[in-house]
Amino acid sequence: MGTLVEPALLLLLWQSVWALDIPLEVRQPPTIIKQSMKEHIVDPKDTMVIECEAKGNPHPIFSWRRNGKYFNVARDSQASMRRRSGTLDIYAKNNPEQYEAEYQCIASNEYGSAYSNKIRLQLYRAPVWPREILEPVVVSAGLPLVLSCDPPPGPPKPETYWMSSSFPTMQAVRPDRRVSMGVNGDLYFSNVLINDSVADYCCNARFPYKNVIQQKMPVVVKVLTTRTVAEAAPTWLSPTGSSSSILVLQGEELLLECIAAGMPTPRITWTKDGEDLAVTSRMKVKNFNKMIQIPKASFDDVGEYTCAATNRLGYIEHTITVRVKAAPFWLEKPTDLILAPEENGRLVCRSDGAPRPTISWSINGEPIETADPQPNRQVSGDTLIFRSVSASNTAVYQCNASNQFGYLLANAFVNVLHATPRILGPRNELTKVIEGSHALLDCRYFGSPVPELRWSKYGQGNLEGNRFKTHSNGTLEIKRIRIEDQGTYLCIISNIAGRDENQVRIEVKEPIIIVTKPQSMKVMRGTDVRLECGVKADITTPVTTNWLKNKKISLDESNLVITNVNRGDEGNYTCVIKNELDQKSASAHLMVMDRPNPPTNLELSDPYERTVRLSWVPGDSNHSPITEYLVQYDDDDWLPGKWRNLSTYPGTLNSVILHLAPFSYYEFRVIAINEIGASRPSRPSTLNEIHVGCNLKGVGTWRNNMEISWEWNGPKLKYLVWWRRRDSREEWKNATTKWLKYYIYDADTFTPYELKVQAVNDFGMGPESPVVIGYSGEDRPIAAPLNLRVSDIESTQVTVHWDTVTRGSIMGELKEYKVYYWRDSSQLRWHWVNRAMKSKSFPDDVPEPSGTVTNLIPYSNYKMYIVVANNRYEGPPSNSIHFSTPEGVPSAPTSFRIQQRHLDSIYVDWDLPAEPNGIITGYSLKYQTGTGEELRVEEFPPNTTSFSIRRYDRYTRYRFSVAARTRLGLGEWHTEESPHYTTESNLLLSLCINTIGLVENKHFEVLNGCCLCVLVCLSVRSGPEEPRGEIPRYSYSDNCLLVGQKKTLEGIILRSDSDDSLVEYGEGGEIPFNEDGSFIGQYTGTRRDVRELDFGGSLELHSPMNTIYSLA
Repeated sequence: MGTLVEPALLLLLWQSVWALDIPLEVRQPPTIIKQSMKEHIVDPKDTMVIECEAKGNPHPIFSWRRNGKYFNVARDSQASMRRRSGTLDIYAKNNPEQYEAEYQCIASNEYGSAYSNKIRLQLYRAPVWPREILEPVVVSAGLPLVLSCDPPPGPPKPETYWMSSSFPTMQAVRPDRRVSMGVNGDLYFSNVLINDSVADYCCNARFPYKNVIQQKMPVVVKVLTTRTVAEAAPTWLSPTGSSSSILVLQGEELLLECIAAGMPTPRITWTKDGEDLAVTSRMKVKNFNKMIQIPKASFDDVGEYTCAATNRLGYIEHTITVRVKAAPFWLEKPTDLILAPEENGRLVCRSDGAPRPTISWSINGEPIETADPQPNRQVSGDTLIFRSVSASNTAVYQCNASNQFGYLLANAFVNVLHATPRILGPRNELTKVIEGSHALLDCRYFGSPVPELRWSKYGQGNLEGNRFKTHSNGTLEIKRIRIEDQGTYLCIISNIAGRDENQVRIEVKEPIIIVTKPQSMKVMRGTDVRLECGVKADITTPVTTNWLKNKKISLDESNLVITNVNRGDEGNYTCVIKNELDQKSASAHLMVMDRPNPPTNLELSDPYERTVRLSWVPGDSNHSPITEYLVQYDDDDWLPGKWRNLSTYPGTLNSVILHLAPFSYYEFRVIAINEIGASRPSRPSTLNEIHVGCNLKGVGTWRNNMEISWEWNGPKLKYLVWWRRRDSREEWKNATTKWLKYYIYDADTFTPYELKVQAVNDFGMGPESPVVIGYSGEDRPIAAPLNLRVSDIESTQVTVHWDTVTRGSIMGELKEYKVYYWRDSSQLRWHWVNRAMKSKSFPDDVPEPSGTVTNLIPYSNYKMYIVVANNRYEGPPSNSIHFSTPEGVPSAPTSFRIQQRHLDSIYVDWDLPAEPNGIITGYSLKYQTGTGEELRVEEFPPNTTSFSIRRYDRYTRYRFSVAARTRLGLGEWHTEESPHYTTESNLLLSLCINTIGLVENKHFEVLNGCCLCVLVCLSVRSGPEEPRGEIPRYSYSDNCLLVGQKKTLEGIILRSDSDDSLVEYGEGGEIPFNEDGSFIGQYTGTRRDVRELDFGGSLELHSPMNTIYSLA
């Protein structure tokens, strides 16, 4: 591209663009304030809506063009326009295809006509995959294989993935060095193995407009085996041949892919322009080195990329030539112009692209070349110049910047009128501010010619400079306000037509100062605690004190006293002091020491004649370390409950060997001890009666059986096993076996049995073991919990309630109630969500059960059901319920970028948060220099995601932080720091070389660019030697004559994220899936482009600007 004209060198004497909104009561031409996207996809089954809203005085009249011709909406029985609006509603019950066309909205009044973009209406057609019978694919082992996908085309373009099925399961095909899913959706095998024939392969396509999945008929792969698998040198599967080329637009995703066949599987390596590929933060190498992904292409990515495939039999190369072009993007967009008669003005329409866009002007939609000529109007390149304007110049002017890859259209009106100065908004306001803060005194005004504005205090002098700054919209900013700044301020505006003034009174209050802050404490249970919070504040402004415990309001007192503290009082306490202007807070943590909680989950293992191992899970120490454990036992079968001390063990142990007497019955419990005291005893050991050398138990392995097992050590033993139903009058049944287990069958489901066993040898029978209770097998529960409901819905959690099922319907031992829930959609209709199912278990069985589900995402719609589970099965699901979470604060904005478009300015922009968590109401941007100057804060509406700042000098670095806001407040901050440049000469030289490298040889501008670069390079070369560590100086011979050589300047920082995974699988048909289509454990994330969003106005995107323009 050729060089551009530096904007700062243009005519400086022309009237500036009016920066404020024009009051609607002032006569003015139309302005379009809302319109549909250029590419508009609609479902013909629904009402097709094409939006067009405009304002003006008089109110505009709307009309439409279709395919460049007048569209008579009134005569079309299936179309209508909304009242006082241009929005078009089409009810196409018959032949909706006739409405698939290009539309343009026109808003007109007596002062001009504004035009919308050309909106291409496309009909969404339900994707249909041909129901074809695919013949089995037969291939010999070791040969390559390509399975084609060929999904329905859309719009929009679908996302594809492959599944493999082997009855009864189905799972995603996992890419590896040998198996690849190509960019075109095909499945590639570098060589096939015998294992590839064990499953069928099925291509799936996800269509994002309706979020549905379509499945292709599966294909069967049969692999023929031979005694030996022949090895083969690499050959290309995709792309084919030795070279190819790719054209990508700036800002779009660039994917470079090389997939090779061969046996053994070839390895892929990459080079760029003959050198090893340098992987940057903007670039990702994926799919086992077979793909390069650049989410947002730039001109730095131009070049020749060579991929090489290698195995032990050969080596091949393929060169991909990457060319980057750019659709037009704005450098300076024309804005509305208010002029008084005989004033001068200009409209600037500056854009760029590759190739350079063509600029054309229209007046009220008519090309300026055919419009009535006006001697005081002149077109000069991308600028429309007006001299000594009159009322005849009032009109809406359209600027069109276009090249072969797209176009930009902007409306800007010129309104010529005499208007007496007026101050807009409320008058005689009282503003209260805190000492040391910034005060903003509003004085929005309007008038033509542009009035002069002056601020004074008590009507004397002119406030400007030092701590006072007057903004272009009339607002007076007072920095670090002082007590002596209190008083009455006068805003005066005037022009030749008159004057107006307004008073603003300021009262300066002392800030709140917490003089006594609450102190963190560690206290013993049962003591009293006093938390103090003393403050100093302005006596004229009453303050209130609130105490928060773990972010919830607890008390409303200046000092907080807690008597007889217990563990429930532990937490973070914050005193919040606030008045109508200020708020301060201070926090402290209260830690309560107590006796330890009892140990849990006692287990006995490794039984021998005289020893057994006892293990437990330590309870909470309650902030006082456990010093020892006391183990107690009960060995009296006739008088249970007589606990005796067995031994003590260090507090660091939770598993010990107990020494016991043989052939005795034991149960154990453990007590934890710390400095405060002893815990309550644990529950007795899980095996209530322990017969050392037995360990008898009965467990069902199927619904109608029970496995009776035991442990015993001794030579030549047989065992006599006894069983009967508990609480029945039936006789004991028995059997003899030489094994350590025995099975009984035909048992009822989950029925308790009494069990005992005794050993038998040649000398007779031993003593009987104690009777234990065993249970036959469990079956699937037959009932679902009823009356599932929710309460206390918060942004990230909800309380769940349900009615319990009867014991008999559980068909086993109650293990838990399990809630299944998933995020069905966002309350923001455009926001895609991950619909992966989650679950949470609640083991308690109480008459009125409830539980809390946490980690929910705010401002979302959820679905939920509940099941009951025993140790083997889950029961049927309950009724599904729906609930919605309220708004929360958003996550950090994404894709934060810092660019240097000129030598003396920095441009920043960002994207929506990944999780808005509500309706975005605006953004806050904080920035300051690296030298620690004062922090500046800018506030933006939700449809503004960019900001530019003029630097104090060309070497200062800035730190920027941006956060999104909902009505609940600010979300997470995203912080970046601008890049660093050492010297101006180095920056100019690098820009010069970059310019030469980007100019095409056939362009006439090459000569001018080369001459300019030679002069700059000679000038830079004559300077002093650069210090170490800075950009090296280039000589005339090395760089200034190498026109084709390209040097890059790290003046633009582009960051992006990309997630790769598979979407959910559905069994054919149109099935709604998650935002990312996740299923069977595979997930994918997609970020919706901000261009698809509508904030109530036309949302323009700013493309990254090449740094060479700052030399123009």
